[in-house]
Amino acid sequence: MKIIAFAASNSKKSINKQLVTYAGGLLTNAQLEVLDLNDYELPLFSIDKEQELGKPQLAQDFFAKIGESDALIISFAEHNGSYTAAYKNLFDWCSRINQKIFQNKPVVLLSTSPGAGGAANVLAAAVNSAPYFNGALKASLSIPSFYQNFDVEKGAITNDEIQTKLLAAVRALNNND
Repeated sequence: MKIIAFAASNSKKSINKQLVTYAGGLLTNAQLEVLDLNDYELPLFSIDKEQELGKPQLAQDFFAKIGESDALIISFAEHNGSYTAAYKNLFDWCSRINQKIFQNKPVVLLSTSPGAGGAANVLAAAVNSAPYFNGALKASLSIPSFYQNFDVEKGAITNDEIQTKLLAAVRALNNND
């Protein structure tokens, strides 16, 4: 199984990237590719920019990566209760290629933040919208207080209850229901 994982953030020190990398590594017998949104930086989407540029190659490349995968794991950072500008911009460009961005792939959606909210607001928005963009949602999980529940040096969850929930979430990708 080929898994594409990415943090919906362009932070070079993204805790969501740390989380999604760890989560993807929990799957055995899977080929994991972790994408970095910084490799898909595009001009701010607008109809005018689309008329000028068409469908930029980086958006096509990102969309193709999703298409080549068997499943997706995405971890969302929350900016002011919503998606990061970097993710939303790339998502908007890809939606102009095909609105069904997730291409009927099984999807696990995660989120985390340093605070107790765990980026739950943006996760709820992503969960609610996934079916509209042809994502076959298998599981979702918000992880609060990242630095109290994740050992950055070891790159691992330290909270047994969260570890159990995360393991169940990623294993849901193997469930074809």
